[in-house]
Amino acid sequence: MLTRRGMIGGAAALAGAMALPGCAPRLDGRVLRFVPQADLASLDPIWTTASVTRTHGYMVYDTLFGIDAAFRPQPQMIEGFERDADGLRWTMRLRPGLRFHDGEPVRARDCVASLERWSHRDAMGQALFAAADAVTAQGDRDLVFRLKEPFPLLPDALGKLGVNVPFIMPERHARTSPFVQVSEMVGSGPYRFLDGERIVGARAAYARFDGYVPRAAGRAEWTSGPKHARFDRVEWTVIPDPATASIALRNREIDWLEVPSIDLLPLIAGDPALALPEIDPTGAVAILRPNHLWPPFDNPAIRRAVLRVVRQDGFMAAAGFAREARRSGVGVFPPDTPLATSAGLDLWQGEPDFDRARAEIRAAGYDGGPVVVMGTTDPPILRALAEVGADLLRRCGFNVDYQVMDWNAVIQRRARRVRPSEGGWNVFFTHWTGLDLLNPAGHMSLRGNGEKAWFGWPTAPRLEALRAQWMREADPAAQKRIAEQIQLQALEDVPYIPLGQFHMPTACSRSLSGLLHGLPLFWNVERAGNA
Repeated sequence: MLTRRGMIGGAAALAGAMALPGCAPRLDGRVLRFVPQADLASLDPIWTTASVTRTHGYMVYDTLFGIDAAFRPQPQMIEGFERDADGLRWTMRLRPGLRFHDGEPVRARDCVASLERWSHRDAMGQALFAAADAVTAQGDRDLVFRLKEPFPLLPDALGKLGVNVPFIMPERHARTSPFVQVSEMVGSGPYRFLDGERIVGARAAYARFDGYVPRAAGRAEWTSGPKHARFDRVEWTVIPDPATASIALRNREIDWLEVPSIDLLPLIAGDPALALPEIDPTGAVAILRPNHLWPPFDNPAIRRAVLRVVRQDGFMAAAGFAREARRSGVGVFPPDTPLATSAGLDLWQGEPDFDRARAEIRAAGYDGGPVVVMGTTDPPILRALAEVGADLLRRCGFNVDYQVMDWNAVIQRRARRVRPSEGGWNVFFTHWTGLDLLNPAGHMSLRGNGEKAWFGWPTAPRLEALRAQWMREADPAAQKRIAEQIQLQALEDVPYIPLGQFHMPTACSRSLSGLLHGLPLFWNVERAGNA
């Protein structure tokens, strides 16, 4: 069997001889060629939380606020805002000249409809609209929020990073049910999606939107500031095999490989024409997500039994991360961020007691039925997490039905609420960027609001109450204390199990400059020598 570590030698031997079919041997200076971490299976960034769709969303759409390097919201599509003294009325004015890709102007009513749709799928959006008495358009450029109670995080909500970004789309699209995908991509962002060039599983393409008007002032940081499309086209090529993708990068057939294979990093690092920048300083946190709707993980006692035998360092090591690139002892909030806490994490001290876990699981009523674990063939990190997780569940005494599929199939299947025996699931594995987990407002996998929760659909009223309390609290010290209570409650309810933090570089040609922090963003990126 060819292991991922064994691919190093094979990739080195082939590096000078193998070319990627369909790619030109020398790159066009006005075209940026990118290999995403997975296929762009879903186009609607509100319908799905897939990070590849979020990246696509930032190319096509724009947001009312952006986030700067200090995690502060900055006006983006709006030229400014006013807030009444009591904090119950906010008025925002759109910048002049904003247009959608079909030539129509961006109007305030487009924003209202877009935010309403977003609020049904996003935790922070749900909190904002719960606090709102009305969100209305006054004329074409003014957007008005009338609140029932103060919501000091309103700009943060409208500029949030991570999944379920509040992108602005035309009203006719935003009126689509949030549980039905929008298929036509019309945004007002710096690039247009070329629907006629899309090949599912292989390719996506974008063209510069010449009608885009960047902000006139400010500094480009994270998702804020002026956005300049420096390339005529951006082409995404899906290359599932990490060795082939690495060879394509080294052969100058692509410019940018979003997630290089860990085992192939030495080959890339040894090429003086290539760079390995880390664009997300918050890292990523891997998780095990159980389905709370069906046995056995509808039982919190069983979830807690599994939680206690997890050892995060084992998961991170199995995924291939060196010690300096991984971290264990990770709770609800990412390490080295304002709300991170060690409260309750002493449950992971010492060796895992699988005998105790098996006894507790049997005592809680597990009857030996199949447990459907969704494994994946790609990306390699998720494949490793699923394999280690499936083995851990077997050691806990579960009858594991390990079903392997590609990541796109996992994305589609995890949305199904049917019984596992009817095509549903019990467990899947994924990872979030640290930006997604910074606070309770946007922490999707922490939500415990039942049918409205993220895939897995936990019901955890105490968690929800603590989260609401945090949202109303303006004092940072008090917020920190509430965050500790949230973590302790999460260790009781176990909406998910954190599996550790890792830091992963991206890989690109050294001819590229202007890469921004946070996530793959394509504005302001340019190639040396381009006019």
